[in-house]
Amino acid sequence: MKFRTLVIVGIIATVSFSCAKETTSNQTDTQTQSVTNTASPVVAEPGAFKPGEHPTQGKVSVVTEQGKSYLEFDGNFKTDNGPDLFVILHRSDAPPISGIKEKDYVSIARLQKTSGNQRYALPDNVKLGDFKSVAIWCRQFNATFGYATL
Repeated sequence: MKFRTLVIVGIIATVSFSCAKETTSNQTDTQTQSVTNTASPVVAEPGAFKPGEHPTQGKVSVVTEQGKSYLEFDGNFKTDNGPDLFVILHRSDAPPISGIKEKDYVSIARLQKTSGNQRYALPDNVKLGDFKSVAIWCRQFNATFGYATL
């Protein structure tokens, strides 16, 4: 009877030890896998929006993920509503308040909304190093609502 009890306890201990070892092993593999598959985005120092023709506030960052660059406006971004608003990159660090020349900027996209978080993909053919600022620009009146130095 004692021998039988010892055998049963031995089997239970062996099975328990084996299962515990497998669980630990699987957890380690999962953690390693998630670390190696996660690519952290590269975020450049944010620029603060300054007013132009209209009050404009918040910050913009250039974010690079998997070789693609984006402009990201933070949750504090806010500007006035206006007709024909666009997000543009401008060659100078302080674009003119009015009268922007076509050779000095590239249009990225229509402004999605006048406040809050938003993200704009930069076209592959745009060299970010050629531009020094991001502006909210009214195409209809050729007016800079606000801008941020990159």
